[in-house]
Amino acid sequence: MEIKIVRNVLAANAELAGTIRERTRAHDILLINMMSSPGSGKTTLLEKVIPLLKNKGVRTAVIEGDITTTMDAERLAPLDIPVAQINTEPFGGDCHLGAEVILPALENFDLSRLDLVFIENVGNLVCPAEFDTGADLNLVVLSVTEGEDKPLKYPLMFRVCQLAVISKTDLLPYLGLDLNRLKSNLAHVNPQLPILELSAVKMVGLAELVDWIDRNLKK
Repeated sequence: MEIKIVRNVLAANAELAGTIRERTRAHDILLINMMSSPGSGKTTLLEKVIPLLKNKGVRTAVIEGDITTTMDAERLAPLDIPVAQINTEPFGGDCHLGAEVILPALENFDLSRLDLVFIENVGNLVCPAEFDTGADLNLVVLSVTEGEDKPLKYPLMFRVCQLAVISKTDLLPYLGLDLNRLKSNLAHVNPQLPILELSAVKMVGLAELVDWIDRNLKK
């Protein structure tokens, strides 16, 4: 019975994810799902990279996911872009965003005026990887403060993503992290996964991330 219920939930989610892709493709919108542990730097990354995208004429919006509070959405407000907030606490405090909440969030935007939508998923390395959001691309942010073992402990997250961003590299001199081992663990889990080293604070690696996004835009 439990297996049947889980299959039904995932099947319903997959159907809605397909509807999301139909809508975004109809407007030539690139939908990127950003996932990570809490505190890895997703919001800071958006704060830094969105102005660079705006300078290139990329019209961007963000779907901001969290269990509670609007703190991250408030941080993005100065960027003067459309932001839709999703809080999962009212319906159980889910640790992920599924297609059933992404679809109505998109309805908050004028899709004809957008080129790119980021989903900042709820901070978690497990559940978000299991649910299709309808995104074109999945991006995982892994900070150097989390250690080298996370790809081995949570392999699905790194298998469903098309880019891994190693964040907060400016902290490497103060940590005992073995960066080569972390990269080796990433490659062990997903040999095809591109890796980008980045420090949002130092503005290192942001241009490369913008280039990756630009190459994937539906022009």
